[in-house]
Amino acid sequence: MSNDSQGSVKGEAAMMPSPSASASSQGPPLSPSTTSKPPELPDELVQAGWSKCWSRRENRPYYFNRFTNQSLWEVPVLGQHDVISDPLGLNAAPAEGGDSNLDNGQRKRRSSEEQGAGPNSVKRVKVEPTTPISPSTPGVKPWNSAPEDKQATPATPTTPSPTPAPYRPAVIYWDLDVQTNAVIREQPPANHLPPHPEIELQRAQLVTKLRQHYHELCHQREGIDPPRESFNRWLLERKVIDKGHDPLLPSDCDPVISPSMFREVMNDIPIRLSRIKYKEEARKLLFKYAEAAKKMIDSRNASPESRKVVKWNAEDTMSWLRRDHSASKEDYMDRLEHLRQQCGPHVTAVAKDSVEGICSKIYQLSAEYSRRLRHTHLSLMQDPPTEACASPQQSRLVYCYPVRLALPSPPLPRVELHFENDMACLRFRGEMVKVNRGHFSKLELLYRYSCIDDPRFEKFLSRVWCLLKRYQVMFGSGANEGTGLQGALPVSVFEALIRQFGVSFECFASPLNCYFKQFCSAFPDIDGFFGSRGPFLSFCPVSGSFEANPPFCEELMDAMVTHFEELLDKSSEPLSFIVFVPEWRDPVTPALTRMEGSRFLRHQLSVPAYEHEYRSGSQHICKRDEMYYRAVHGTAVLFLQNDAGFVKWAPTPERVAELMAAYRPSPSRPSSMSSPGPAHTTPGDRDSTPKPADRTQSAVMSPAGHDDNNNNNSSSSSSSSPRDKMAAV
Repeated sequence: MSNDSQGSVKGEAAMMPSPSASASSQGPPLSPSTTSKPPELPDELVQAGWSKCWSRRENRPYYFNRFTNQSLWEVPVLGQHDVISDPLGLNAAPAEGGDSNLDNGQRKRRSSEEQGAGPNSVKRVKVEPTTPISPSTPGVKPWNSAPEDKQATPATPTTPSPTPAPYRPAVIYWDLDVQTNAVIREQPPANHLPPHPEIELQRAQLVTKLRQHYHELCHQREGIDPPRESFNRWLLERKVIDKGHDPLLPSDCDPVISPSMFREVMNDIPIRLSRIKYKEEARKLLFKYAEAAKKMIDSRNASPESRKVVKWNAEDTMSWLRRDHSASKEDYMDRLEHLRQQCGPHVTAVAKDSVEGICSKIYQLSAEYSRRLRHTHLSLMQDPPTEACASPQQSRLVYCYPVRLALPSPPLPRVELHFENDMACLRFRGEMVKVNRGHFSKLELLYRYSCIDDPRFEKFLSRVWCLLKRYQVMFGSGANEGTGLQGALPVSVFEALIRQFGVSFECFASPLNCYFKQFCSAFPDIDGFFGSRGPFLSFCPVSGSFEANPPFCEELMDAMVTHFEELLDKSSEPLSFIVFVPEWRDPVTPALTRMEGSRFLRHQLSVPAYEHEYRSGSQHICKRDEMYYRAVHGTAVLFLQNDAGFVKWAPTPERVAELMAAYRPSPSRPSSMSSPGPAHTTPGDRDSTPKPADRTQSAVMSPAGHDDNNNNNSSSSSSSSPRDKMAAV
């Protein structure tokens, strides 16, 4: 409900005598004054809290619910409006002549019979009872949480009703009834600024502008397109070390030059190398590289020695291409590798300053945009935050709970909602975001379970719009861009983790792709209203069983391993982390190497490529037949546990076998086999081996919820082979 409508409704309610008003002011509902006993209500309505009462003012019966304080003139109907599955009543049948578009908290009201007003009478506007709400029986799920891809059984109405039942998802990809076993030390409220649609809209515009600056800088300075997904991975890598205030834009990082962005841009200089299949493609690629390297060394301020080496090798390669027409694809690839080894260090030396300038410029613009956003955000706050000293760590142990904000939320503007087929469309100032109705119902449930400052759902639509806009901006606008940041394990795997290892918490998720109602995510300021416990690197559990499927950013995975080992080393309570990461072996990632050598590693298994699936990162908007895709790389599953965790959740052969069985794709379920990414390596397929550049380019379709700091920025591209730069097409 918008703030304007909230005030008007409250003002009218003070003057409008209605059954609910009289019932609340005079205590319990009045019994009928007639001598004849009214017909009894069905047992289902009585159990739901309904009773038949008498209105003295209207001289007619009405129906009162002692659970929800709802009052109705008509006989209530079970299933017409369920506060558990549909708190806003968005899916209830509209009244005759009513508008199907609802604003925040608006309710459809039907006026009672007209009353004539005399000259001396006070005009009273009468409001009829709201749409009936039938509370669900305690302990019963709003809809049946069916296993993976099982159709939920439709609810059988207990009483005939012409109105449609609330929207119930055909397939459910979550189980919000699983209670957490994660124990933490009590935390004070967070000092994040509450989300606001005006600020979120401005942030979206600034991030889009920053992406455009990045594109232009790469074109102007190096003549290349920005590496695909490199901006998204820059955001992830920066937020690992960022100490600034903005939830998305980096503003306080050290070092200023991003190793991730530097490495990815440098890998595409002088040209971007793509994975090839045929001999003619290899011949053209070799010629283009030699030509681009020679042209680059001529146009830059290079030393005489560098000019001499690059020119000689480039001309020698072109002469060999003109002379030898019988070479195989492997011959061309070997020649390309030799050319890169000879020219790579010199090309890197002349391009280093320019690429560092790109990274520095993008960071400076981001910091400026962050300061501008914070200034505007503070101006919208009714009570601007004051600098407060850090509160001491609490010693009381509690089960984990969602992030709470210390600052109250300001009045939020109205967000419009309407439905188009199976999509819920939310619009603010002409900017529309969409989510399918199943996930919209999921957000309603998460909000009901987690939000404590908005019991009437007056700010629900505004916060959902902010949530969807935030993730839309983080993903980017390209086709399938950013979906790898939101990929998730299949439901069957989650069910096996719950049964066998007591898992009840996701370390990297979001309100859109989470399976449990307790999870860690990237944006505590908005995700906290939907169950988030904050970023995982700031989350310090004492005990519990956790699933970790991080975004495939090497800096983030490395920081994750450090956090794991610190938590496991400090706690003597049962603590377990089951980690799912890509099995990149050529070369191996530092995070995987560290976990394999950790003293907390209890077991490790590998799931082969193309033999398991993941759920799409765009699951909240994609079609059902696009929900799954086969993994094009192997997945390593590692069990990191302290001694108490190993005793309680030991990865025994029986438990591991059930987990592997749950990973097998369902033959009846459609899945995409065309996801871009590093292909499974087979003997003799030399140029298809996934290398560091393959990993960065393919992370877009890799499963994740949310590259190496030890590598030298300058030498990482110069010492690698051309296959190190092969990117997924």
